[in-house]
Amino acid sequence: MGNRNTFLLPDLGEGLPDATIVEWYVKVGDTVRLDDNLVSMETAKAVVDVPSPVSGKVLRLGGGPGDVIATGAMLAEFEVDPSMPQRAEGQDTGHHHGARPAGKGVGTQDPAPDDRVVASSEGGAIEDAGVPPPERKSDAGGERADSGTVVGAMQSSDAVQSDRLLSVGGVRAMPAVRALARKLRVDLSRVTGTGADGVVTMADVKRAAAEGTAAAGHHPNPPPRAGKGAADFRQSPAAPSPPAGEGRGGSTRSAAQRTALSASGRPMRTQPPSVSASGQPEQLRGVRRNMARVMADAHSKVVPTTLVDDADIQAWHPGNDVTVRLVRAICVAAAAVPALNAWFDGDTLTRTLHPHVDLGIAVDTADGLFVPALRNADLLDARGVRAAVDRLRAQVEDRSIPASELTGHTISLSNFGMFAGRYATPVVVPPCVAIVGAGKLSQDVVAVIGGIEVHRRMPISLTFDHRAATGGEAARFLKAILDDLALPN
Repeated sequence: MGNRNTFLLPDLGEGLPDATIVEWYVKVGDTVRLDDNLVSMETAKAVVDVPSPVSGKVLRLGGGPGDVIATGAMLAEFEVDPSMPQRAEGQDTGHHHGARPAGKGVGTQDPAPDDRVVASSEGGAIEDAGVPPPERKSDAGGERADSGTVVGAMQSSDAVQSDRLLSVGGVRAMPAVRALARKLRVDLSRVTGTGADGVVTMADVKRAAAEGTAAAGHHPNPPPRAGKGAADFRQSPAAPSPPAGEGRGGSTRSAAQRTALSASGRPMRTQPPSVSASGQPEQLRGVRRNMARVMADAHSKVVPTTLVDDADIQAWHPGNDVTVRLVRAICVAAAAVPALNAWFDGDTLTRTLHPHVDLGIAVDTADGLFVPALRNADLLDARGVRAAVDRLRAQVEDRSIPASELTGHTISLSNFGMFAGRYATPVVVPPCVAIVGAGKLSQDVVAVIGGIEVHRRMPISLTFDHRAATGGEAARFLKAILDDLALPN
């Protein structure tokens, strides 16, 4: 009889604190071989296949699909079979339980420029390249390569799957197809798949969107309103239909009722993505989960200070592009006051001034906040800025943006005024020093020589890290923005 081996969840992504079980490839009682795929886990950015660390019999599993497992917690327990191949003592698996190595963070180890990402089924990104073996090293030093960032310092493992086919809520579709369905507001559960084995394809989603037969939230034959207690319990979407001959009021459904917790007591998703689960906690996943971590980290490290003022744009000629003018104004200000187009390391108290402007432009999506970088914005003319911004937004929307475009910005812009709001205190994400916020345009009464006039104005907010820049530097930076925005063209 072999020895027992408890397998703890390894670090799947350079310091990620947990991962969510997507699918088990084994069950209790199965015999597995060393490095056989054991389970599929979803991290903040990737779907990762975790290999078995031993050969032997599966005795216990640490949770079911939807359960969140903390890094270093029990994932599975095995009875090791010494007659089968085992990993040599001390052999590296490519995964680690320890903390992130020193020096790994924002602004280090950028991915190759041609690395591309696509969306996972719940947001985030996975590699678009072929699946590397679990033990692959990215370079001679044995360190895994970063895959970039969405907001802040998000990294992913090298051992990720390429556009993995997932079955969620009884619907089989690629993550990219699910992303398109969310964009077009198509309910995948109402789309007939024409792919192999009923897989929903891109063409199926586009056809359903064009015909309007599967709009999200629209149910031509809504189910009867549930009676008392329906708010507390819901039938599982996978519950079997009543046997033939039983009436509508039959009570033969015996499927377990869905709750907010799994059998192991961990939070889990209680409904397919297309079904609203009102009143139940929802586990943050993908990009939104990482956004929460990054924002909390920024809040704990940065000393934010905000200055606000209004740019008078009454002199603008017709046809001025607001985004293009904002980008130009920030570039002009960065040239005049380089201290805010910079990175700051609070641990070593070092500052890096950048000769060019790589402007991070906040893009709001249903899955969370993306911040692609507009490279060398200070070298682009108006037409080049517009083309680059349109390209980045389109790539974010269809989740085809290269990972290299999601990291390394030197200053940020949040144009929230296209929706609502005048002034804000946007979050400065280290190592950046500043972020500019543009509010909603307004018609304001202003005093002029000889009387008053109504001028068109744009509220501008500048939040900066007061550890790295002085109030005078920030004020001069803001004034340079206002002066450039006041120009006619």
